[in-house]
Amino acid sequence: MTRHELREYIFKIIFQIPFYGAEKMDEQTEDNLDALKLLIAEPLEDEDKIKLTEKDEAYITQKVKGILFHLNELDEVLRSSSRNWELERLGKEELAILRLATFEILHDEEIPNAVAINEAVELAKTYSGEKASCFVNGVLAGIIENQK
Repeated sequence: MTRHELREYIFKIIFQIPFYGAEKMDEQTEDNLDALKLLIAEPLEDEDKIKLTEKDEAYITQKVKGILFHLNELDEVLRSSSRNWELERLGKEELAILRLATFEILHDEEIPNAVAINEAVELAKTYSGEKASCFVNGVLAGIIENQK
């Protein structure tokens, strides 16, 4: 899988946090990976065959666990960077996207900040819309500015 595909899958897992709670996310991550393996084994007619390597699975698991471990910190950074918006008012899609990108900015040295922002904006365009992508871009730019 490409890094973009991996990130999109991580987003889909992180999106579930408000529904299941952080304490159940290890189980949800395993369930999601099992479902992905089934899809890979028997893709739908209109889907291309996906390849999930052990390295891909480890990457997804590591990133999800990192986000969960730092969840309170990520949310605090987001609260301070999304002026006039409470996290509880954000759409669940935007919150998941922002958590993933904020984790990459703060804790993943392999991902350049510009890549984290660009990928977050693309996810927002796909799963939320044009206005959400502008909001996501602004919040993440503020986080990077506050790091300096």
